[in-house]
Amino acid sequence: MAPARKPTATERPIRDVPWRVLAALMIALVLQCSWHFRQPAPAATAADLGAPPVLPQRLHGGDPISVAQWLLLYLQSFDNQPGISIPFSRLDYPQVLRWLASALSLDPASSYPLLMASQIYSQLPDAGRQRMMCDFVQERFMEAPDARWRWLAHCAIMAKHRLKDPSLALRYATAIAESAGKASSWARQMRIFLLEDMGELDSARVLLGGLLANGEVTDDTEKRFLTERLLSMESARKSTGATNK
Repeated sequence: MAPARKPTATERPIRDVPWRVLAALMIALVLQCSWHFRQPAPAATAADLGAPPVLPQRLHGGDPISVAQWLLLYLQSFDNQPGISIPFSRLDYPQVLRWLASALSLDPASSYPLLMASQIYSQLPDAGRQRMMCDFVQERFMEAPDARWRWLAHCAIMAKHRLKDPSLALRYATAIAESAGKASSWARQMRIFLLEDMGELDSARVLLGGLLANGEVTDDTEKRFLTERLLSMESARKSTGATNK
């Protein structure tokens, strides 16, 4: 066992320190701790997001897909920083759109920016921001309709059921029907049923009749369902006409 260390000639034991000095040190320590714990927690604001980095048209030696993924990861993790959680309501949505657009321009084949717009950032209960996200989806849908129709279809459903705006839902559904020839049949038929729900039976009946007549529907089960729906529309139209008389 090592012998106890003896103070050198220049050192003094703590008992020789005046009690006033020790008291002053203790008070200073208490004040320091009190000041530290009274400081406000670090706060991040929506403005911290900033604009996406300006990237050259041609990335020298870089992979644009990897850069696009980095942009999306940064954006998606921005609202959940260490010790800080930023609600979507505090995000600058025009800036969010710039980040999504930048990532999509780097990797046009990716569907993730449109998924984030239509199913993540549109979840905020704010009609204005939901419309902003869906209008972005429609704008980018027109660049590659056959690859991007799913996200616009989601926006059409959201416009009908959450925004309670059948006209907006019809606008999105009509864009799918007229531009996305490879979209699933349910998505291309969506505008017909929206018109029916809006009371536009004549328009819905004409569109559905044309769909059946031109041979676009080949599945027998689907054809039978749509034929029954057309007959139901015809019956409703005749009933409405008889009532009006």
